[in-house]
Parts: sequence; structure tokens; C-alpha cells
Amino acid sequence: MNGQRPSGGFSGTGFPGDGPGQLLWEAMSQLRSSLDPRGGASRMARGDVRQAVLALLAEEPMHGYQIIREIEERSGGSWKPSAGSVYPTLQLLADEGLITAEELRGRKTYSLTESGRAEAEAGADRPAPWESGTRSAAPHAALSKAGIELASAAAQLGRTGTPEQLEQAVRELDDTRRRLYSILAQD
Repeated sequence: MNGQRPSGGFSGTGFPGDGPGQLLWEAMSQLRSSLDPRGGASRMARGDVRQAVLALLAEEPMHGYQIIREIEERSGGSWKPSAGSVYPTLQLLADEGLITAEELRGRKTYSLTESGRAEAEAGADRPAPWESGTRSAAPHAALSKAGIELASAAAQLGRTGTPEQLEQAVRELDDTRRRLYSILAQD
């Protein structure tokens, strides 16, 4: 997306070209991106995948798919590493002598070696990678969802409301905006 709207007709959002619906849609997109706690990035650093794998294998042996699922579950769905990041990390850890792989029920199951256990214990004082992003992600996700739902309701009103309903909605939104700023001023 280059940020430019097509001129005339429908823009692909379901709103005609430059009307109020299009402006509300753009405001929703801006809101969505400004509330994204990850800053628009969906990838974690390579070291985070390594630390996560070591932390999980310190608990119990697992196969690659289990590791992916466990990280996704523990992060509340905010981080699901790809197989393309987990399996190379497992290979690297095996090359470093930190883990071993054993064929178990048709799957390669990984477990820590003594050196791997020492490495995992050395990083045990730091929060797990799935914890560092999750603590702040949940409130942001709830705020983002509420804001998007509010913008959707405003867009619906913009498409179908009477002039009187639109005036009333503008007053309500102005009052809500003032109350939100007053929350920030309560420190």
C-alpha cells in the first residue's frame, strides 16, 4: 500500500472514493497500526527463538512442532515462530552440542545435553521471550479491539445515519475523546 487512494468509484474498502466512510476507514487503519504493541513487526529476534527453545527443553524433551505450539500458547497467540526459524535453531543448538535429537514414535524429539542444561540455567534469571512481549500486549490488544469496534460503529453511522444521528454521534465521540485524555491526566 502506498497510502494513496484510487480516485472515484470504490476503493476496495467498500466505501466510495473520498466520502466520509473512506475517511473513517483510514482512521481505523491508523488506529490499528498505532495501537500495535509490536510496532508492526511480527518477527522475534534470532536470539529470542534460541532462548525460547532452551527454556522449553529445560522443562521436558519436545519435538519441533510442540515447541512452536508451546511458544504460541505461552505468548497468548502473539508470537508463533515459523518452522523456518525453529528448525534451523534446533540444528544450530545440536551443532553446538547443547541438544540431542532422538527418534521417538516417528518424530525427532529434542532434549538438552548437560552443556545445554547449563546454558538454559544461565538464562533462567531473564524472563522467557514469550513473557516479555505478552505482559504489555494484552492491554494493548483490548484497547485496540475496543477502538476498532468504536470506529466500526462510527463508520456504520456515517453510512446510514440521519443528519441528527450524525450530530449526536459527533457529540458523543467528542465527549469520549475528552474523557480518554482525562484518564491520561490522572497521574
